[in-house]
Amino acid sequence: MDNLHQLLLTRHSIRRYKDQPVDADDVSKILEAALLAPTSKSARPWEFVVIEDKDMLARLADCKQFGTKPIASAAFAVAVTADTTKSDVYIEDASIAAVFMHLQAADLGLGSCWIQVRNRLAADGESSETIVRELLDIPEHMAVECIVTFGHIDEDRKPVDPSKLLWEKIHIGRW
Repeated sequence: MDNLHQLLLTRHSIRRYKDQPVDADDVSKILEAALLAPTSKSARPWEFVVIEDKDMLARLADCKQFGTKPIASAAFAVAVTADTTKSDVYIEDASIAAVFMHLQAADLGLGSCWIQVRNRLAADGESSETIVRELLDIPEHMAVECIVTFGHIDEDRKPVDPSKLLWEKIHIGRW
């Protein structure tokens, strides 16, 4: 990308991936982006589980009722977790790290999609977080915020039309 603004206009949540691995250097850059994410008071409460095993990706795709298909077809996914004992704003810290990974993937020409886990339920009513925690052996004190999927893009998406931005949502000085 030539600049961040152009990247923001062209980045989309990608739900369809080619059956093709992601280069190890690109995976490393995406993970490094997560570790570069700022956190409140430099607490760094986040930790990440990288999943490349196709069987595990398929099992994780059943962690909630809707919106999980990208997990099964991804080249790899990252479960974003945070230590609830290290920060009172662990949700925000984990979310920023996930967004940094999204932006790095887009800069590399790869697709990504945020799959919300916290406060979601599987089809049988079980907590999505519990399912992911059990499948990946995540300790109880670690909250599971989301799973971010990554892969080579297998869908066409047009850049955002800047004229359709909701500028009425911006308030200057006061509401």
